[in-house]
Amino acid sequence: MPTPHIEATSPDQIANTVLMPGDPLRAKFIAETYLDQVECFNQVRGMYGYTGYYKGKRISVMGSGMGMPSAMIYYHELFAFYDVQTIIRIGTAGALQADIRLKDIVVATAACTNSIINHNKFGNTRFAPTPDFDLLVKAKEEAERMGIRTHFGTVLSSDEFYSDEKVEISQKLAQYGVLAAEMESGALFTTARKLGKRSLALFTISDSLVTDESESAQERQQAYRQMMELALEIAPE
Repeated sequence: MPTPHIEATSPDQIANTVLMPGDPLRAKFIAETYLDQVECFNQVRGMYGYTGYYKGKRISVMGSGMGMPSAMIYYHELFAFYDVQTIIRIGTAGALQADIRLKDIVVATAACTNSIINHNKFGNTRFAPTPDFDLLVKAKEEAERMGIRTHFGTVLSSDEFYSDEKVEISQKLAQYGVLAAEMESGALFTTARKLGKRSLALFTISDSLVTDESESAQERQQAYRQMMELALEIAPE
């Protein structure tokens, strides 16, 4: 039963939980670095997907592409056609608060968005996309156990990476407590709520919109691994 964008022929090829970075090469890295008995279930459009075992847990990992229109296709197909129960987004974000440092991890408790996608669904009603509460609690407990500097709060899921109004809007959002900006989690939370599934989103802070700092490639790799390991530890079977 392949879909237009995923070539797996059976739901059995994909685990109940899928970790999803935007970059398909990062999905490949996770599979090769952390998973045993790895099998590739998707290469369509170069959006690699793999299933394997982490400490005995069967887990899949797959890229989503950049932005909500791309990611939402994969979220929907995995949930609706392959019976995936949980998707955990693992990505990068830009800090909007001065106390959030490079390499910190942000866990989204909700996602505001400038995307027209939810407006098309709900009109003048402003739907508030949120993740699974039990996964949030599990992430907090595990981050504390692992000694990871982690922040929990609202993020912005933006349709634009380059925006003429970026600084002004970011300052206003920061004033209202928004922690970071990224591009996919609002679509994930919305799709999961619609289909009665579970979702969570974790982000490594790769740059700051407050200080204009950004990480080197080497520093990013180490920080990403910390986020990946947190996601792997909390992933349900």
